[in-house]
Amino acid sequence: MQKFKNYINGEWVEPISGKYFPNISPANNEDIIGDFPDSGQQDVDAAVRAAKEAFKSWSRMPAPKRGDIIKKAGDIFVRRKAELAKIMTREMGKPTFETEGDVQEAIDTAFYSASETRRLFGFTAPSEMENKMNLSFRTPIGVCGIITAWNFPVAVPSWKILPGLAAGNTIVYKPSKESPYSGVIFAEILEEAGVPKGVFNLLLGKGAMGNFIVEHPDVNLIGFTGSTDIGTKIGEICGRMNKKVSLEMGGKNAQIVLDDANLELAVEGALWGAFGTTGQRCTATSRVIVEKGIYDKFIEVIADRARKLRLGDGSKPETEVGPVIHAQSLRNCQNYTNIGIEDGGRLICGGEPATDGDLSKGTFFKPTIIADVTTSNRLFNEEVFGPVLSITKAEDFEDAIRLQNHCEYGLSSSIFTRDVNKAFLAIREIEAGITYINAPTIGAEAHMPFGGVKGTGNGHREGGWTVFDIFTEWKTVYVDYSDRLQRAQIDNY
Repeated sequence: MQKFKNYINGEWVEPISGKYFPNISPANNEDIIGDFPDSGQQDVDAAVRAAKEAFKSWSRMPAPKRGDIIKKAGDIFVRRKAELAKIMTREMGKPTFETEGDVQEAIDTAFYSASETRRLFGFTAPSEMENKMNLSFRTPIGVCGIITAWNFPVAVPSWKILPGLAAGNTIVYKPSKESPYSGVIFAEILEEAGVPKGVFNLLLGKGAMGNFIVEHPDVNLIGFTGSTDIGTKIGEICGRMNKKVSLEMGGKNAQIVLDDANLELAVEGALWGAFGTTGQRCTATSRVIVEKGIYDKFIEVIADRARKLRLGDGSKPETEVGPVIHAQSLRNCQNYTNIGIEDGGRLICGGEPATDGDLSKGTFFKPTIIADVTTSNRLFNEEVFGPVLSITKAEDFEDAIRLQNHCEYGLSSSIFTRDVNKAFLAIREIEAGITYINAPTIGAEAHMPFGGVKGTGNGHREGGWTVFDIFTEWKTVYVDYSDRLQRAQIDNY
C-alpha cells in the first residue's frame, strides 16, 4: 500500500503522529488508493511556521515574477491533465470527461491569475489640500488557510490558492479527506513550477485538523468551501479572532422552465444540472420549477431521459453518472427521497441505490425525480448533494419567481424562456449570485465572479477580478509636499 506524505516547507514529510487513514474509491470498495497522513496540531504548527517565514520574501517578490511561476504551474497542469483527471475520477467518482473539465478550470485560473499580477491596480484621487497626493494600493494579507471540499478537488482549490499566491500570500492547504491524492498532485505541480520553500504547504488529514488551521493565531485568512454547518462554525471562530474569512457554502438551485421555452433544451439543461457530478455540486440543479402549460410534458420527457442515463465507474468511457462519494451520502439520498414522498411528492423514477453487477461494489444511487413537490416539502428547501431532483408546478412567471426565491440559499439560478422581457425581469428579481438564461445552473467560468447570497456564503466572490478583494488589503497613502502642516477638514475650509 502506497503511503503519501505532507508537503511542508518544501519537503515531503510524514505526519508527526505517524498516523494514516485509507482512501477508498467510491466506485469500488475493494480499490484502496493509498494511506494518507492523519495530521494533527504539530503538523499544522510546522506548516504555519514555514508559511509565515516564507511570506517575508514571497510578498516582496515583484508580482509579475510571481505570475511567471503561476503561469508555469498552468503549463504543468496542461501536461498532466489526463493523468490528474484519472486520479480524481478514481478517488471521488465523477466521469473522466468531467474531471478533465475540473483540471481545465485550474488551467484557466492559473493563466488568468498569472496575467492579473500585472493588473493589481490601485487608485489615485485628488486631495482636498494643496500640494498633496492621495493614492491607494493592494497589499497581501499573510498566511492563508485554505480548506476545500472533495467534489471539485482541483478546480475549487485553484480558485483560492492561485490568486492567493499571485497576490503575495503564502498558503497552508487542507484538501478533503475524500480527495487527498488530488491535493498531492497539486503540491507536486507547484513544487515543479518553482514555488519557493514554505510558500505553499499541504496538510492531509480528517475534518478535525481543519480546526487547528482555523484557530491558529498566525493564520490571517481562511478560505473555505464546504457545508453550511461547518462554514457557519468557521465564520464564528474567525469573527471572534478577527480573521478575514471567505465562505462558499450550500445551494438549493432552481431552474425555471416557462411555457414558451425550448422544451428539449430545457430537459437537456436539467439533466446536466441535476445529474452531472452525480448532483454533488453546490450549483447543482436541485429544483425545477415548470410553468403549468408544459408541466406534464416536461416530466414525461425528462423521466424518459433520466432512466436511460448510464451509471458506472467514471473511468469507463460509456459512464454518464458516477457514484456518490460514500455510504453516508448514499443513505442521505435515500432519506431525502423518502422525505420527498412522505411530504406529498410523487416518485417518477429512481429512488433507490443501484446494485446490479459491479455497481454493488460502489455507492451508486439511481437518478431520481420526484414531482408535485410544494414549498412545504423538506425536499424543496433542503440541500441533498446527490442525484435527487424535485419538480414543482408554477401557475405563471410571477409564481415561478416566487417559488425560486422561497429558499434560504441563493447561489445559482436558471430560466428557460424565449421571452427576452421575462428573461431580464428574472435577472432582476431572482435572489441569487449567479443567473443563467437558457442554460442550467452549472457552468461557471474562471474569469467571472462566483458566489451567492443569503445562506450560501458571507458575500465574497471567488473567480475573476473579485477574488483579489478576498486575498488583499487596501493601504491608503497621503503624500504631502507642501512643506507645512496641513490639517485635513480644518485648514482647507
